[in-house]
Amino acid sequence: MHTPEPGLVQPMAPPSPTPKAGSPVTGRPGTGPLIAVEHAAEDPAGSGLEPFAPLRLGVVGFGRMAQALLLPLIDSGLVQAEAVRAVVGSEASAARLAAQHGLVVSSDPSQAWQAPVLLLAVKPQVLAAAAQAAQGIPSAVAAPAASAGTPAGASQAAGPKPLLISVLAGVTLARLQALFPAHRIVRAVPNTPALVRQGLTGLAWGEGISAPQQLWVRQLFAQVGEVLDLPESQLDAFLALTSSGPAYVALVAEALADGAVAAGLPRALALRLAHRTLAGTAALLQEQELHPAQLKDMVASPGGTTIAGLRQLERSGVRSALIEAVVAAAERSRQLA
Repeated sequence: MHTPEPGLVQPMAPPSPTPKAGSPVTGRPGTGPLIAVEHAAEDPAGSGLEPFAPLRLGVVGFGRMAQALLLPLIDSGLVQAEAVRAVVGSEASAARLAAQHGLVVSSDPSQAWQAPVLLLAVKPQVLAAAAQAAQGIPSAVAAPAASAGTPAGASQAAGPKPLLISVLAGVTLARLQALFPAHRIVRAVPNTPALVRQGLTGLAWGEGISAPQQLWVRQLFAQVGEVLDLPESQLDAFLALTSSGPAYVALVAEALADGAVAAGLPRALALRLAHRTLAGTAALLQEQELHPAQLKDMVASPGGTTIAGLRQLERSGVRSALIEAVVAAAERSRQLA
């Protein structure tokens, strides 16, 4: 499989040289309209995405992660709500979500699976059921194998494979391709800060993904944050840090606020100050490119209040607990495969 090389993706521009694994491939999120592939004519295998046309987007599983990705795009007008076809497990959930978000939501999988691009966002535990539900739907059925006399590429010319973007934790490209042979597969690992366009997404590409399709997928996720191309072998660790990490940071924020309340601050003020402290610290680390240890040493003066607090954190094993949390999340992601 081709490994991307460094380059910058700009909306409405032709595909740049594809990026090196682990390198960011976007600039500022949300800077331009999301487009169907403009350069599909350059893709001899067929991209499955129509140029300059409203894109039909199927969504299988419309839970928190799918909403975190799609709702900011819809709210900003980058994706048209009427072009989205979402499927959920029950009619009651479909009615509630349709009323809440103004989208076409159904418990019938056929409309979603007939879209040229599909976002697969079910829980890994129900993946097999989702694959079974897709059987018998025309666009979700693999094309018949070419006979010995069929010219090379003729089966693709009859209809390019639709694109499936999976955000399922731990489920490998190989397993997805076996379950959905009629699709070209992309694994994406986004995180919940996408809700405020501060997300991180790691991408790993399956076989046969064209340059226009790669461009479109990067543009999709670039609207809600930074995008990185990674070897699939690194996605479990990426998930453990970036997707599970917000929960760990939220726990730290809550604990800091609790400590401030114990020290005498009102609850609402303590929470606001904890959130602002974390946000300011992250900005300082990133903008000045500081190693965390440098910032720690900048704040901790000899015999002062900070070093007294750091001693207590080390005594309580906070550093080790965070390390083990990331390792445990990565291992659990591997188990889900």
